Amino acid sequence: MGLKKVKVGHAGTLDPLATGLLIIAIGRATKKIDEVAGLPKEYTGHFVMGATTPSFDLETEIDQTFDVSSLTEEALKIAAQNMQGEVLQTPPIFSAKKIDGTRAYEMARKGKEVEMRKHLVNIHEFEISKVEMPNVYFRVFCSKGTYIRSIANDFGKALNNGAYLGSLRRTKIGDFKVEDAQTIEQFLASLNDQ
Repeated sequence: MGLKKVKVGHAGTLDPLATGLLIIAIGRATKKIDEVAGLPKEYTGHFVMGATTPSFDLETEIDQTFDVSSLTEEALKIAAQNMQGEVLQTPPIFSAKKIDGTRAYEMARKGKEVEMRKHLVNIHEFEISKVEMPNVYFRVFCSKGTYIRSIANDFGKALNNGAYLGSLRRTKIGDFKVEDAQTIEQFLASLNDQ
């Protein structure tokens, strides 16, 4: 017996180094992908203070370093609080954003100059959960289209320092939570049970 063709789609990609929730829609549920992808998202992870990278994460090598000895936990928390609300954000040049039909990261990896346009995002909540310098742990709840890597870079700049994203996990999309999700292995096993 042949396998039946089924339409499959997903509601938002994750960066290559990120983990966490990815919603996959099957069959008729694919009609709701745009609706689900537009829901606010929650992320946890950590920034590494005192350095920057061109990709704003671990995908590229450190290009600048800064002294972090004067950074206090209070200053970190104030900077996070000041970044909440509607902000114009510049996506990283190493992103999947399309410029004239080509992904920005494809051009950036070839060494071409990439000019990214700012777009409006909403950072609903940005809290610092733990500080173990140079690592600063966070939770961000934000609108669709927000780049946490850009938040890392902007966070460093706000402190007259540098920061890049050390780890990232998407924990929620709307009311969907990572702890309620299936692993890929569980999903494949459920297909075999049908």
